[in-house]
Amino acid sequence: MDIRKLQKIAVNALEDIKGKDIEIIDTRKLTSLFDKIIIASGDSNRQTKALARNVHDKVKEAGGDVLGMEGEDVGEWVLVDLGDIVVHIMQPNIRLHYDLTSLWKTTPKRAAAAAEKKAAEPYE
Repeated sequence: MDIRKLQKIAVNALEDIKGKDIEIIDTRKLTSLFDKIIIASGDSNRQTKALARNVHDKVKEAGGDVLGMEGEDVGEWVLVDLGDIVVHIMQPNIRLHYDLTSLWKTTPKRAAAAAEKKAAEPYE
């Protein structure tokens, strides 16, 4: 399935169940494992599970493949692996703690430069 179509199906499925703060991150320059990450928030375990299940069902209905789902038993952070796209559905406190947005938006050069700068700073 075309990645643009897959992305649209996943985002629409998240919007259908009132997913919040939906963000799409292009990861092609950072990893060869997948092309994009979609991150969304759900207010409760029940909602995160429903969001993940809706993404799963809508992709399957459209003829796409779902390679796996993780975290559905607890519901704080549910991952839906669509191959070229990985969907992370998290409760706000989990999303804030792990901050995947900053992690995946950091390019390796910037991360290395920041680490070198921090190492060069004197201890206080």
